[in-house]
Amino acid sequence: MVPKPRRRSLFSSVGRALVAVILLAAVVLAALLAAYRFLPPISTLMLARWIEGEAVAREFVPLEHINFSLRASVIASEDSRFCTHNGVDWGALREVMDRSSGPSRGASTIPMQTVKNLFLWTSRSYIRKGIEIPLALALDIAWPKRRILEVYLNIAEWGHGTFGAEAAARYYFHKGASRLDAWEAALLATALPNPQHRNPAKPSPRHAGLARRIMARAQDLGALADCVR
Repeated sequence: MVPKPRRRSLFSSVGRALVAVILLAAVVLAALLAAYRFLPPISTLMLARWIEGEAVAREFVPLEHINFSLRASVIASEDSRFCTHNGVDWGALREVMDRSSGPSRGASTIPMQTVKNLFLWTSRSYIRKGIEIPLALALDIAWPKRRILEVYLNIAEWGHGTFGAEAAARYYFHKGASRLDAWEAALLATALPNPQHRNPAKPSPRHAGLARRIMARAQDLGALADCVR
């Protein structure tokens, strides 16, 4: 039989080690949030592609070099309350959690998608969502809305190894992101939930129908997109 003091000592050591790991992770994340406020970031998925020996196409461009139609289309498609919430859309999150058996992309705001792409993993789980939410709240405090959208549009994967709006615009439409029209922007925005299977240059009838709805919604956003004009 193991003496109780030794068992308590083991539990205490494990607890201290766990706390140290959590504190170290928090310090690293805080440092990266501060650095990425100004520097072009590298996402975990980009790192995974490089580690696997795969090519990564990506050119970081400032938000003003991304056509406003794409900014508005992504907000209309992904997070219509982006300019008004604090990083998490609590109402939408409650609705999705109530009607589903697990966390869904439908509950994710652009800040949540940004921290997931930057720091976390792609598979859905309550653990990831539990980390994602406080990180999104911290991101919304640390960065202005324009920077959040700028980073998101530069790290989102629009097809295998094609990262960011500039690379996607050149790959699918043979032009820079600043020259996209409203239809092309809507096709790109609606490809994001399933970028491996939706081709903006050759949309399926379902993809095209969704893009038409998002294009109309983006044109009606009005003040809901003022924070990224």
